[in-house]
Amino acid sequence: MQRWRTLLSVAWFIWILDLATKAWAVSQLAYHEPIKIIGDFFQLTFVRNSGAAFSFATDATMFLSLFGIIVLIGIIYFAAQITSKGWSVVLGLVMGGILGNLMDRIFREPGFLRGHVIDWMQLPHWPIFNIADSAIVCAAVLSMVLTGRNISPIANKSVRP
Repeated sequence: MQRWRTLLSVAWFIWILDLATKAWAVSQLAYHEPIKIIGDFFQLTFVRNSGAAFSFATDATMFLSLFGIIVLIGIIYFAAQITSKGWSVVLGLVMGGILGNLMDRIFREPGFLRGHVIDWMQLPHWPIFNIADSAIVCAAVLSMVLTGRNISPIANKSVRP
């Protein structure tokens, strides 16, 4: 139960933070030139992204939406078996990130499951991204660390005779 709470708390936090920052970006950045925060290193640049990271699959928004829904179902299905707090955080980051971008795909133009995702943070030589994207990338890094440390998502329950 504690691992579920961790997973859902992380997912909820990322989802709400992503929604709030996207609402801010739409209201403050949509009709402005990029805002330099740290010179050319970090800028706030508003874009509507119809695809995935690196402008991949710009014509496959419906597929990306359905894939996100399938991954969410998979997380919900397997989450009860997770015994590692670290892996609960990984799944929470993924779930929150998917929910954040999926809300854009469901509720934004041009239509249901085809909406464009709001991206607004820019680094040099990197695609413009948002909090949801950041959470998914952090989940990938954390999963590599956990795997490298040989931490299993599900503890082996050995039966003693």
